[in-house]
Amino acid sequence: MGMLATQQLTDFLSVVADRPDGPAAQHAAVECAVRALGAEVAVLVIEGHVAATIGVPADQVRPAVLTEVAAGRRSLLHLGGTAYAVTGAALGGQAPGALVVGRTGADFTDEDVCLLRGMALVLELSLQALHVIESERRQARENGRLADSLQERQRLFEHLTRIQRLIARRAPLQQILDAITAGAAELLDLEMASLNLLEKDDPSVGSMVSSVGFAPEVLAKMKRIPLPSAGVAGLAVLGDELIMVEDYANSPIAIPEVVRSRLKAVMAIPVHENGTVVGCLTVGTYTGPREWDKPAQEILRAFAEHVSLALTDARTLEAMNEAFHDSLTGLASRALFQARMDRAFATAEQEDAGVAMLFVDLDRFKVVNDSLGHAAGDKLLVLTAERIKKCLRSADMAARLGGDEFAVLLPLVQGLEEAVPVARRILEAMREPFDLNGKEAFISCSVGVAHSVARGHDGQELMVSADLAMYQAKKQGKDRYEIFEPAMQAVFQAGLQMEADLRRAVVRHEFELRYQPIVHLKTGEITGLEALVRWQHPERGIIPPLDFIPLAEETGMIVPIGEWVLREACRQAARWNERRDGKPLSVSVNMSAVQLEQADLPEVVASALSNSGLPATSLVIELTESLLVDHRPSTLRQLEQIKSLGVRLAIDDFGTGYSSLAYLRRFPIDIIKIDKSFVDDVGDVPAAAALTLGIIQLGQALHLSTIAEGIEDAEQLSELTDGNCELGQGYYFAEPLNDVDMGELLFPPS
Repeated sequence: MGMLATQQLTDFLSVVADRPDGPAAQHAAVECAVRALGAEVAVLVIEGHVAATIGVPADQVRPAVLTEVAAGRRSLLHLGGTAYAVTGAALGGQAPGALVVGRTGADFTDEDVCLLRGMALVLELSLQALHVIESERRQARENGRLADSLQERQRLFEHLTRIQRLIARRAPLQQILDAITAGAAELLDLEMASLNLLEKDDPSVGSMVSSVGFAPEVLAKMKRIPLPSAGVAGLAVLGDELIMVEDYANSPIAIPEVVRSRLKAVMAIPVHENGTVVGCLTVGTYTGPREWDKPAQEILRAFAEHVSLALTDARTLEAMNEAFHDSLTGLASRALFQARMDRAFATAEQEDAGVAMLFVDLDRFKVVNDSLGHAAGDKLLVLTAERIKKCLRSADMAARLGGDEFAVLLPLVQGLEEAVPVARRILEAMREPFDLNGKEAFISCSVGVAHSVARGHDGQELMVSADLAMYQAKKQGKDRYEIFEPAMQAVFQAGLQMEADLRRAVVRHEFELRYQPIVHLKTGEITGLEALVRWQHPERGIIPPLDFIPLAEETGMIVPIGEWVLREACRQAARWNERRDGKPLSVSVNMSAVQLEQADLPEVVASALSNSGLPATSLVIELTESLLVDHRPSTLRQLEQIKSLGVRLAIDDFGTGYSSLAYLRRFPIDIIKIDKSFVDDVGDVPAAAALTLGIIQLGQALHLSTIAEGIEDAEQLSELTDGNCELGQGYYFAEPLNDVDMGELLFPPS
């Protein structure tokens, strides 16, 4: 809410709080609402009756219709023959109703609606407070002795009015609570008063939050006291009733520390928030036993009611702020962002302009969060929000949609040429290092950019377009922006269909294994097999792994698929080994990062070996080099547990672009598989041959086996054999074969 609206609400609070009774406050409310919102008519309905009007006779108003306005079901109303654009806000509490304003000019903005709701909330609280005071007045008239004298009655009224003004003017909650405890002690002529509230994290304990008349050594012990041990205050909360003790020292519920402070008499009453007991207001005296008469009880009850008003008001403001702002970063929330986007489209349509949106998603945020902790992750989000805000123009708006997703709204733009520079500034800002509690971290982001003309489109459609563009930026390598194209929608729909088919494929067992032999290069003997999964789609035929494995990893379906591959490969390898006379075959199975995140993976591997009868030394788990470089803290623990079973570990696609080989010392690796891109140029490019030979020598120095992937001709085989590469695989030996063809290759007919 802007500064002008805040000042208007403050003026409204002051005017309403200054009124001596309900009718006066009601008339003041409609007058202020008309002025603040530039309205021509205003009507206040209380309990189904017109309580106050401006600009229209009361007999021309139907209260039921105004209730529909306050509920948001009407935005146009005819009063006295004139059509008005209207908006309203509901009043709750003991006297429910509605405050409605109307004007013949422009529609009411989101800010107008927020301001009117704030006015309605203040009016509701003010009427509740006036109701309490009026009840006190009626009680005074009925029994003639609410206080000992007219002067005491006046003092009560002055105290309650002062507290009410503090509430209405949004004074700090602690200041209001201190005024209540001090006022209760002063008005009842007592030396002690305290307010205890239940803890949010544990409502079974309470702490003293405001007090007068307690010694410092006693105050230090009044934190997080279990209700059964809280004496009079605990009993008042647990029973939700007024508790009076006239002779405290001899009471069975007295607290020893308080008895030692020589408290003589005490009275406690529960305080509520939205009807629920949340604490207790207590008063007492050190001078001697005291009989708590009815006037004293009613005075304490009046102060307790004002504690409830103050707490309810503070929580309501807190809830409103949380609803429209992200509590961590302070940026707009998703709800506020969507409301502003709808307003931006309405304005753009009037101005014949468009609206643009950026969808910003952090890259590798999960890695930072997992490795440095959630506190560092939260700080990263806060710093990200600050950098995004610095990249925006004055009219732009940033929001946090949830997690590590941010959005930027650019209203009244003519085209993408205004949005793209903002996206570039955000990308550049995010590339700078972040200081996370003394640790330097680098993180990038992916940005989706979408633009729409206002006419015929809406905010939800634009948000979906920006999200799709961001997803495309992720697919294209991250740390970049992409502009939405209609074709992205078709790709996305195809992806949804593919995901649905993939889920059905798991249930219907549509996957098959192919086996590619791994050959000892010098002897030509088949020493092992790599198990490769294929998807036999009922309509599209065989789908290659590159077309569905990334989707399976993204959706988590790789876990059941991978477990099936592991168990089937172990089972088949064990059956073939039963028929062999020589050294048993090994079987290699690829493992993804998603599978390594499963806590029970070592148990799954052990189960697959046990059920198949395959020796652990005959199983090789293949891991990508990128998985080890970007590993999570739990990855090493998982691999060490698997390694302890006797299983061997291999690095697949070794050498594909990472300069640091430090991970080779940290992980218990047995085999490195030289990527096909090196093998392709062995016979033609001297530099490639030298690099490949260097990898082979590195493996020998580290006592690791080396497997060359993708061998396709005799020249490549000769170069690799001369370079002492131990093993190889590729189409030169055999393409990936089904189990029948692989069986014939392993056991040719005699």
